[in-house]
Amino acid sequence: MTGVLASQQIEAMIAKGAITPGAPLAEGQVQPASLDLRLGHEAIRVRASFLAGAGRNVASRLEEFEMHRVDLSGGAVLEKGCVYLVPLLERLDLPDGIAAIANAKSSTGRLDLLTRTITDEGIEFDRIAPGYSGPLYAEICPRSFSVLARTGMRLNQIRFRNGRSVLDDDELRALHEAETLVNGGPALIRDGLGFSVDLRPGEDDDLVGYRAKPHTGVIDLDRLGHYDPAEYWEEIRTREGRIILDPDAFYILVSREAVHIPPAYAAEMAPYLAMVGEFRVHYAGFFDPGFGHAGAGGTGSRGVLEVRCHEAPFVLEHGQIVGRLVYERMDEAPAQLYGAGIASNYQGQGLKLSKHFRA
Repeated sequence: MTGVLASQQIEAMIAKGAITPGAPLAEGQVQPASLDLRLGHEAIRVRASFLAGAGRNVASRLEEFEMHRVDLSGGAVLEKGCVYLVPLLERLDLPDGIAAIANAKSSTGRLDLLTRTITDEGIEFDRIAPGYSGPLYAEICPRSFSVLARTGMRLNQIRFRNGRSVLDDDELRALHEAETLVNGGPALIRDGLGFSVDLRPGEDDDLVGYRAKPHTGVIDLDRLGHYDPAEYWEEIRTREGRIILDPDAFYILVSREAVHIPPAYAAEMAPYLAMVGEFRVHYAGFFDPGFGHAGAGGTGSRGVLEVRCHEAPFVLEHGQIVGRLVYERMDEAPAQLYGAGIASNYQGQGLKLSKHFRA
């Protein structure tokens, strides 16, 4: 078979030395179709974001861009608007034919904490070539809030692939007919499963989203359910079914559709089309097997949209298509599903801030 490697296959890779943890694995670090990556012992402030490039390693490029280093072992503030490079605790020695892709975790994206993985000789962010052997680094740029980070924190995750088995549109339509991949609207299938934004939440509530406030305090990433949303977020309300996005502001919105990832599949959020508007949706793009699945405690889960507008103010209207889910087969069915007996924070979610904020 080919496809995304499941949790038990990731554990086998660790046992064989294809993945080397720099410390004993943390509870819940292996997810149904991915592995959480952990911050190492220091954060290196750099002048600018960069890629190592073909034939070059990250350490040699640091000589050009490094400004100073901060110790993460006791916790340190990563300041808003700055770029940091953090060596990760995990190292890879991938077999030939096994590639990897990384992405920010959901809570990372909902804090507008731009986190990308880079490697030696890498020419793309978050893409790791088959057979790669070497260290992993997280590039971290807090966009809306300064954060307090520590060694061992898990801001991004990695998914492994044996070949690639993305469903084409005909296969996706057949899967939708069999499994009902989306509720709350028709299935728009074109280069993946399209989804739209919900700006009409109901007659009794006109809350449709949140916009990050520009001047706030530090968020300690270890403090869950701690912070008052009103100190960090402005509520976005409308009864007109539309809002105007401000340039470079960051928004939390929600999809109109509730989506479902069957156990034998994984999905990834992808941009829709640049022509629909100058904005970016969803920085955290992995959807695990079992997300929204009835057998894993869900009845379809809506996708939280992390939206940043570019260049000019933009009118976003209810039902406007803003992104797409690309479905891919699993190489094996995972031993554990998202939401089924594991700490899955966003199963059955609606409009929801990150787990750091009080409900």
